[in-house]
Amino acid sequence: MVKGFWFFLCIFLGLPGSVNAEEIGSVSTVFKMLGPNHKIVIEAFDDPDISGVSCWLARAKTGGISGGLGLAEDPSDGSIACRQVGNITLPSDLEDGEKVFNKRTSLVFKSLQVVRFYDEHRHTLIYLVYSDKVIEGSPKNSISVVPIQDNF
Repeated sequence: MVKGFWFFLCIFLGLPGSVNAEEIGSVSTVFKMLGPNHKIVIEAFDDPDISGVSCWLARAKTGGISGGLGLAEDPSDGSIACRQVGNITLPSDLEDGEKVFNKRTSLVFKSLQVVRFYDEHRHTLIYLVYSDKVIEGSPKNSISVVPIQDNF
């Protein structure tokens, strides 16, 4: 119960739960007469615990007046692509399901999460993007797999 309270507080206050993403670009999907258009935004971030891995997210962003004011709830659609961009050294305390990215997608209750898993048998990192709400999340998800190459 206490963990849920702190999670809610961090989302409500907009405190960073993980790394920030760099916006790469966007495309409009619906014209809005007032406020910004609905769009698909492409953002990039580096894994905060594993140097040599970068990820790119594509996610829907709600426009209009409420979207422009930050009051709208973004759709739960998102996709992810992660790649090895340098030498990878795995930390000894690597935790499966560890959150590596969090983006608030509504004023209070909804966020986009990226979590990381390690498939030791295949020497591969798996990144999962999904959307959650305080009450009920969405089954929409996407994964990206990064095979670890020793001689990058």
